[in-house]
Amino acid sequence: MTDSVSDLIDRLHSEAEMDLPAGETPDVGIVMGSDSDLETMLTGGRRRGAYDAFVDELGFEEQTEFEAPPEARFTFETYVTSAHRTPELMYAYAETAEDRGLDVIIAGAGGKSADLPNMTASIAYPLPVIGVPVQEKSVDSVIGMPTGAPIVAVDAGKSFNAALSAAQILAREHETVRERLLEYHGRLKGEVGDVSRELHDRGTLEFSGE
Repeated sequence: MTDSVSDLIDRLHSEAEMDLPAGETPDVGIVMGSDSDLETMLTGGRRRGAYDAFVDELGFEEQTEFEAPPEARFTFETYVTSAHRTPELMYAYAETAEDRGLDVIIAGAGGKSADLPNMTASIAYPLPVIGVPVQEKSVDSVIGMPTGAPIVAVDAGKSFNAALSAAQILAREHETVRERLLEYHGRLKGEVGDVSRELHDRGTLEFSGE
């Protein structure tokens, strides 16, 4: 085990023993099998990601220091915890997640053996885990949990939806998050209405620029 992995494991266990108030700890943990998954898991890829959903749409902030939370009430954190290359770190993260104050985990992995979401869900149980298959070929691996070992999963690459699902879980206890989700949904409906009206009023050819 490398020094950096060992240090991270020690850090996670130390944070789990701090027993900080819920308002000061990350609400959502985002883990991925490799930093090559970052584009899909967070932002900047072919479609918007979890970071965009949390920060741009729901007003969350990323928490990078466990003992120094940002001003925002609702926060998330990010780690790389490879199931195959650093299983000890993956285990420590999932094992300590609830004691560290997390309410839900989003776990993404790619390849045909995308085991991180499944293993994280098994270890962190009963904490809810939302799996994100980073690629189409990862879908069967992520959703293929046996009866009695549940995981919630989104379609390949759709970490944005995973963030919304995590927020829905939080919304059952936090009215502020519920209101933000409703505001976001209202914006979506408004955008569809605006496009529909413009398409109808301008006509298909003018609208499409033909």
